[in-house]
Parts: sequence; structure tokens; C-alpha cells
Amino acid sequence: MRHPYSPLKKKREVADPLQAHGGTAADARRRAMNLLARREHSSQELRRKLKVRGMEGAVVDQALDTLRQERLLSDERFVEMLVHSRIGKGCGPLRIQSELREHGVSDELISAAVNVNDAQWRDAIRDVRCKRFGASLPDNIRERARQMRFLQYRGFTPEQIRAAFKLCNNDD
Repeated sequence: MRHPYSPLKKKREVADPLQAHGGTAADARRRAMNLLARREHSSQELRRKLKVRGMEGAVVDQALDTLRQERLLSDERFVEMLVHSRIGKGCGPLRIQSELREHGVSDELISAAVNVNDAQWRDAIRDVRCKRFGASLPDNIRERARQMRFLQYRGFTPEQIRAAFKLCNNDD
């Protein structure tokens, strides 16, 4: 007897009946619920994923409207989840804003959730720099530039980066 995961085992071709005719609103809702069960999605992201899976635009829109009315789909909740997650990973405001735009979130929601001038970023940038490079300041300009590039890659503004190095100088 062969192992059930043996590469020699023939694979059965299972045709997806929904792909052939575009599916109904109930099918689209079921697929959307399966995606939402794993994690929050933005409306645009969910729309794109359902269309890739063969659903028609009108059917997808109807299903998404139903999910919004039932409060199972919320761009506000998605934004809150993503912002909280990315702050925890050490991302700055510019990177978070960029990622939200990639997910199709409106500029109004982005500006409400991520304030570049908020004082929380001062603590976040200090924590990110200290975690990566330690508490001591760089000895030379080359190391300082390397640390600044790292923080810029993480999505912090140039003003926040300069302020972080000034804060470190004042802490001594």
C-alpha cells in the first residue's frame, strides 16, 4: 500500500461548479465568509478575491452589501486591525498608510486612523531603533546614516527620524 501523500498517487480533477456559471449571491457570501473567517479584509480586497474566483461583479457587490448590513464586513474594523498589527511589528505611519492604500481603503479612513503627527510615533521609533541597534547612539556618520535608512524603510518620516536622534542626544 502506498502512502496517501505519495507523489505517484493520481490526483482527481475536481471541477468547481461555481467557476463555470459565476455563482449566486449566496455562493459569493459563503466564499466571502470563508475568507473573513481567517482574517479581516477590506471591501476592495474581498471584491478582488471573489472576482478572481470567478464571481460576477453584480453578485459580488450584492453579497458585500449584505455582509456590510450584517456588520460582518467593516473597513473601519479592518483598518483598526491592520494599524494595530503593523505598529506592533514596528512599522511607521508612512508604511502603514501605503499598505492601507494597497488594500483599497479610502483616504478618509486612513487619515482618521493614522495621524503622522501623533506623539505615539516618537515612542514607537525609539523602541524600533533600540530593539534593532541598542540604546547607544551611533559613533560615526556612516552608522548613523545606516540607522536612518533602516527607520525610513520602516515607514517613519524624516522629521520623526531626526527627532529620534535628537531625543537620544538629550537623554544622555
